[in-house]
Amino acid sequence: LTDVPCYLPDENGEVQNCDFYGGNLLGIAKKLDYLKELGVSVIYLNPIFKAWSNHRYDTADYMKIDELLGSEEDFSYLCDEAHKRGMRIIIDGVFSHTGSNSRYFDKEGVFGNGAYRCADSPYRSWYDFQQYPNVYTSWWGIETLPCLNENDAAFREYLIEAEDSVLAHWVRAGADGFRLDVADELPDEFISDFRSRLKDIKPEALLIGEVWEDASNKVSYGQRRRYFTGGELDSVMNYPYRNAIIDYVSGIDDGDLLAKTVMTIAENYPFSVTNTLMNILSTHDTPRILSVLSPDEMPQDKSNRAGYLMTEQAREVAMLRFRVASFIQFVLPGMPCIFYGDEIGTEGFEDPFCRSYFRWGDVSENELLKFFVKLSKMKNSHDSLKYGDVTVKHTCDRMIVIERRYAETILRAYVNVGDPCRVNLSGTLFFSERVQTIDGEIMIDTYGYALQEIKQ
Repeated sequence: LTDVPCYLPDENGEVQNCDFYGGNLLGIAKKLDYLKELGVSVIYLNPIFKAWSNHRYDTADYMKIDELLGSEEDFSYLCDEAHKRGMRIIIDGVFSHTGSNSRYFDKEGVFGNGAYRCADSPYRSWYDFQQYPNVYTSWWGIETLPCLNENDAAFREYLIEAEDSVLAHWVRAGADGFRLDVADELPDEFISDFRSRLKDIKPEALLIGEVWEDASNKVSYGQRRRYFTGGELDSVMNYPYRNAIIDYVSGIDDGDLLAKTVMTIAENYPFSVTNTLMNILSTHDTPRILSVLSPDEMPQDKSNRAGYLMTEQAREVAMLRFRVASFIQFVLPGMPCIFYGDEIGTEGFEDPFCRSYFRWGDVSENELLKFFVKLSKMKNSHDSLKYGDVTVKHTCDRMIVIERRYAETILRAYVNVGDPCRVNLSGTLFFSERVQTIDGEIMIDTYGYALQEIKQ
């Protein structure tokens, strides 16, 4: 369980992403009660379709579960078991490209009748060949990821419109929605039609887009996107919050930038979008948050980052910062997303080091895990934290105040990453760490935070 994922190129200079750790869909089903106790209500799965790499963003067959993960029956069983517990399953939709080694492209000649191998292939129009077959458009120039033409009629029929299209098939099999990979590389018309068919089949299904910037004014390939003005997406991944939270708890920002970032998003996004934002601190595309928050200078060479673990002193500081960041994540509008393993303190730098084994032996009596259970209960038990308006202010030194208002209830959170300071205790204290109450005041220590309901 301590093996470092293989990250070096092979003899041909290619990184194969060929380490597979053994988890599968039935394994997730066995751990649903663990996730329920953690407060999870939505499970987002990275790609589960047949592919050749461990990350599976090189789809080989959209209509088949990867054999290493199980079968379609296993997927439906997982969805059914999740639904019994009031949980939902969101799957990853990778529709900007396929793998070159796929039934659709078939560069390696494994499947037969793919666009690369057969000039009259039914999939030929899905791809853009400049010089058939060896010169074609690929995702960021990676030849193993040939780009799809999402406006091609045959592709649209297969993916969206057919009675048993890819979209329809997996929603009927139990999926509760999709996260669209690289949404800014998908045409607006494609996303709009995808959403329309998704809602026709399952009106309550969720459609989330991978967007790294402010999605309300995003411009890609020379066009301003219509994610919200065109009603295309229910919500997006929230990287702006992530970046601002990291800068604040790390001491780069005194809180002013965090406050401006949150308020800008709140003003720019529709209210329904804001309250369903996928609030992230770690993802499969980023280093793990605990490693990001280390006070030590990190090794720059990839070989040194591969198996790097913080010193005990650095981990202690990183853990304090992580708890502050997570408190903010759960207080702000949106759906706090826990990247597997973060809740037990897993370290790791960029891909593939952020995708290590889950250490089940570290679950028992894990204090960080208990902390996340408390955060989830806090989030789930207060309508103001789920549905309320938000105001964030940088007050003094390195303290911020977050207010959430819903109906007649006001919840006010104080977060301090500077020197210890005092504030008035003007309501009921619901959640606090590194805090003391003294004569009607709250003394908030460095890396301390408190949530109270304000009397009106």
